[in-house]
Amino acid sequence: MNLLIHDLNKIEVEKFIGENDDIKVISNNNSIRNCMGCFGCWIKTPGKCVINDDYQNMGALFGEAENVIVISRCFYGGYSPFVKNVMDRSIPYLLPFFKIKQNETHHKQRYHNRFNLIVCFYGSDISNKEKEIATKLVEANAINFDANRLKINFCENEEEALRKGVSYETHNC
Repeated sequence: MNLLIHDLNKIEVEKFIGENDDIKVISNNNSIRNCMGCFGCWIKTPGKCVINDDYQNMGALFGEAENVIVISRCFYGGYSPFVKNVMDRSIPYLLPFFKIKQNETHHKQRYHNRFNLIVCFYGSDISNKEKEIATKLVEANAINFDANRLKINFCENEEEALRKGVSYETHNC
């Protein structure tokens, strides 16, 4: 399964990917609530967010994915608010236990699956500094999620980002 997380127009994305059953699409349906940082997904309901909305099983979705494809407008070197929220709500993918990786302390994964992380930022005026910050952010996400491979793209517009993100098979991650 491939997981597509995006902040694009849902109808345009659905037209582009068509009836592809291999892609699970995470779109903004205006019901996502912010992560409260309560760690209930580790203590009260292990592996599942305690917030009862459409995004409470993000950890399990990450655990099933072969590829996690993120398409986001670049906001000051980071993800858009919706995409950032989804990434925050994915903490149930991790366990509350630690390991040392690349001389840093990181959480262990709850799932044995390792996915490829493909991130496409879009925007016609992304500065070099924003690209540098975004690259460091995504590299850190890849380490934290113990991603198998990483691919980062910077695109001029939404269409290019969607095309590059969904055509992950041509990317040599």
